[in-house]
Amino acid sequence: MKTRLFALALILFTLSLSSCNSDSEKKEKPSNENITTTYKNPVVSSSFPDPTIIKANDGYFYLYATEDIHNTPILQSKNLVDWKLIGTAFTEETRPNWEPNSGIWAPDINYINGQYVLYYSLSVWGGEWTCGIGIATAEQPDGPFTDRGQLFRSNTIGVKNSIDPFYWEENGKKYLTWGSFRGIYCIELADDGLSIRSGAEKIQISGTAIEGSYIYKKGNYYYLFGSAGTCCEGANSTYKTVVARSEKLIGPYVDKTGKSMMENNYEVVIQGNDVFVGTGHNSEIITDDEGNEWIFYHAYFKSNPDKGRVLLMDQIHWINEWPVVTNQSPSSEATAPVFN
Repeated sequence: MKTRLFALALILFTLSLSSCNSDSEKKEKPSNENITTTYKNPVVSSSFPDPTIIKANDGYFYLYATEDIHNTPILQSKNLVDWKLIGTAFTEETRPNWEPNSGIWAPDINYINGQYVLYYSLSVWGGEWTCGIGIATAEQPDGPFTDRGQLFRSNTIGVKNSIDPFYWEENGKKYLTWGSFRGIYCIELADDGLSIRSGAEKIQISGTAIEGSYIYKKGNYYYLFGSAGTCCEGANSTYKTVVARSEKLIGPYVDKTGKSMMENNYEVVIQGNDVFVGTGHNSEIITDDEGNEWIFYHAYFKSNPDKGRVLLMDQIHWINEWPVVTNQSPSSEATAPVFN
C-alpha cells in the first residue's frame, strides 16, 4: 500500500513540475503580437523631404526634415516603421533669422561632445550667394534647440549654393561636407564641431552633378551618396540617389569603371518607378539588430504629387562592395527592420 501511495505521489509531483515549467515557458516566451514584420512605402505619407536620422540615448530614433520650412519637424520611432510627430526643432520665436524671409532646409542631426547638434541650411529659393549653413544645439533630441548662428555663408566660404550640410567624425577629427550642384566640398571643423578649424581649407570632392552629400564607411571604402536630377517638380521630378566610392575621405571618388565623380560620374542606387518619382536626398544609413542596413529618402507619388515629398525606406544590400537597392527603385511592401 505504501509503495502504491509513494508511486502516486511521485506521479503527481512530476506532473506539478511539468505544469510549472510549462507556465514558466509561457511567461518567458516573448509575444509576437506587437512586432512589425513587414512595412509598406511610404512609411510616412505626409511631406517630409530631406530626412536626417539618429538613434538617441533613450533608444528611440529621431528623424528631422525640411517641412515645415520654418521650424523643422521631429518624428520619433522605435522600429523605423511606425513614426509619430512629436514637435519641431524651432518655433516662430526661436527659428534662425540671419537670412531674412528664408526657409530652413536639409537638416543634419548629430550627437557631439554630449549634446545634439543640428546643422541646417538657411536659404531663399534662388539665393545662391546669400544662403548658408548654421548650427543649433539641444540637450535632448526633441529639443528645445538653441540657434548658434551661421557657420558660414556662400559669399564668405566662396562656394555658390552652400546648403545641404553633412557631418563626419573620424580619428578625433570632425568634418563637414556640403554643396548643391556647384560642387561638393569638405572642410575640417574645430573640436567642438561648432566652428571651422583655424587655418582649415575647403577641398572639393565632387563635381556639379549632385547635392545632398552623405558619406558612409564600410570595409575599405568611403561611399559618397548624393542626389542627381531635379528635386522639386512633382511628377516631372528626375531626382535619383547615386553613389561613388573612395579609399580616402577626401577622394578621389569613382564609379565602378574608375571614372571620377569630379567629372560627374556615379552609380545609380535608387530611381523612380511606376509609383514613385523624385527619389532622392537620402538620410543616414541605419543598421537594425540583425545587421540589416536601411536608408530613408523622399519621393513623390507619381499619380498624386500634391501630397508632397513623402518619406520612404528601403534596405541596402551590398554586391561586390557596392550598395544596391532591389530593382534600383522603391519597394511597395517589404520585410521590416528587426529590433529586439
